[in-house]
Amino acid sequence: MRSVGRAFLAIVLGLALVGVAAPVRAAGPGLIIGSGARADDGAYVVSETLVDSRTVDLTIHSPALGGNVSTRLLLPRDWATQPAATWPTLWLLHGAGEPQDYRSWTHYTDVEAFTADKNVLVVMPSDGLAGFYTDWLFGGSSKPRKWATFHMVELFQLLERGYRAGPNRAIAGLSLGGYGALTYSFQYPGRFQAAASYSGLVDTLFPGAPALVQAMVLRAGELPAQMWGSPVLNVFGWAARNPASNVAKLRGMRLFLSCGNGRSETGDAPLDATLLEAVAAPANNALASKLRSAGIPVTTDLGNTGVHAWPYWEQKLKASWPVLAAGLGV
Repeated sequence: MRSVGRAFLAIVLGLALVGVAAPVRAAGPGLIIGSGARADDGAYVVSETLVDSRTVDLTIHSPALGGNVSTRLLLPRDWATQPAATWPTLWLLHGAGEPQDYRSWTHYTDVEAFTADKNVLVVMPSDGLAGFYTDWLFGGSSKPRKWATFHMVELFQLLERGYRAGPNRAIAGLSLGGYGALTYSFQYPGRFQAAASYSGLVDTLFPGAPALVQAMVLRAGELPAQMWGSPVLNVFGWAARNPASNVAKLRGMRLFLSCGNGRSETGDAPLDATLLEAVAAPANNALASKLRSAGIPVTTDLGNTGVHAWPYWEQKLKASWPVLAAGLGV
C-alpha cells in the first residue's frame, strides 16, 4: 500500500507545472437579471458575460474567498420562453489543477449539446487549483479559503434568488470533483437528490491518499496543514469530510460511481492518465462495497476500460444521466 501512496505522490508532483487560464473578461451586469441578487453574507454578482445563447459566465464577489471568483451556467432549454419558471439544477465539478477551471466541462466535453434539449440549469463553479470543496481550517496563504461556503451558501443563494434555481438538484464531478460531489451530498443533507462521481477521490484516508491530498495542495502553492491539519493529529477532522467515512449519511440518495481500470481502448493514453485511474480504482471498489454492505443502493461502472481523462468522463456523464435525471425529476 505504501507503493500506492508513492505512485500518487509522484504523479501529482509531476504535474506541478500545469498553468492557469486567463480569466474571461466580463461584460456589464444585468444581462439575465441575476446580478441584483445578494447572499446573506453580502456575496453578489459583479458581472455577467453572455458567451452564447445558453452559456453565461458569472463573476461573483465572495466574502468567503476574499475576492472575485467565476462560475459558468448553461441555461435551460426554455429559459427565455418561461420567465417565471424555476429549474432543476445540475452541479458539475471539475478536478484539481485544471487549467480551464470553471470552463472545463464545456471546453472538454459536449455537455452543452447534451443538455440542449433539457430543461435543466447546469452550474459549473470554480474550485481554484485545489480548493478541495471545503472550508480550510486556517485559510490560504493570502486570502480566506472557504470554498464550501462559497459553493453551498453564497452561490447556492445567488442561484435561487437571481437565477431561478429550483428545489430539485443533482451533483456530479470528476477526480477531485467526484470527492466534492460526494462530500457535499453528505455534509448538506437533503440538498441533492442524486450524486455521481467519475474517477473520484472517494476516500481521502485510503492508503496513499493523504499523500495525494497534500501533494495537490502543495502544487497549488498552499501549505497542506492549512486545509485540514495533519492527517495523523487531526484524523477525526479528515474523517468528518471523507465520503468513505460517512457512508451512512448517503442513505436515501441516488448514487453513481465510475472508475476505469487504467487501460485505454486505443492503448495510447498518457502514463499519468493510466496510473491515476489504476490507483483510484481500489478506493472506488471499496466504497461501492461499503455502500452495498450498508444496504445503500448504488449504480456502478467499475473495472471496465477507462483512464483518467476527459473523453472517459464525458462518456460517464451520459452513462450516469438516468441516475441524475431521476434526482432532478426530469
